[in-house]
Amino acid sequence: MGDASLAQLLTYMAGGDKAAFAEFYRQLEKPVFRFIAKKLNDPVEANDILHEVFMDVWRSAGKFEGRSKVKTWVFGIAYRKTMDHFRKYSRLTVTDEMPDLADDSSDANTCLAASQEAEHLKFCMDGLKPEHRTVIDLAFYEDMTYGEISKVANVPEGTIKTRIFHAKKLLLRCLSGRMERTPS
Repeated sequence: MGDASLAQLLTYMAGGDKAAFAEFYRQLEKPVFRFIAKKLNDPVEANDILHEVFMDVWRSAGKFEGRSKVKTWVFGIAYRKTMDHFRKYSRLTVTDEMPDLADDSSDANTCLAASQEAEHLKFCMDGLKPEHRTVIDLAFYEDMTYGEISKVANVPEGTIKTRIFHAKKLLLRCLSGRMERTPS
């Protein structure tokens, strides 16, 4: 479903159309949940935040001004709700879904190496600050542009570029150090 269709659903939702809300929820529930769940170590908490996000969307549907894509607006709400959760529960452990780095090869060494790489990446991602993890997630998992990420995080685009630069640098340093210590 395109942005124009989502914007039309928002218009209907602003008028109290519950069927439009149900369709809107159906269209965006999975990507928004995935975005939130990647940050938290608790799917129940992620689900609670997801519901808060969509309740805010329902209440604010008439306030959408169209200055960004609808999905960017919704992800911005999800980002703020998730960051609020981090501030509220500062000792929270964050995790990330790891990409499937293993191939279908029957070579056990290749599978083992891919598994170790995934473990290293997860370890290094876990070490990033939430704001660095978020920009990496939005850029590489959600395929958002710097401008879209800027709107989601409500910071200038230059700040997003800087955060991505530093996050990639930190990941490279961490991964290099871990790979050097891994026996061949």
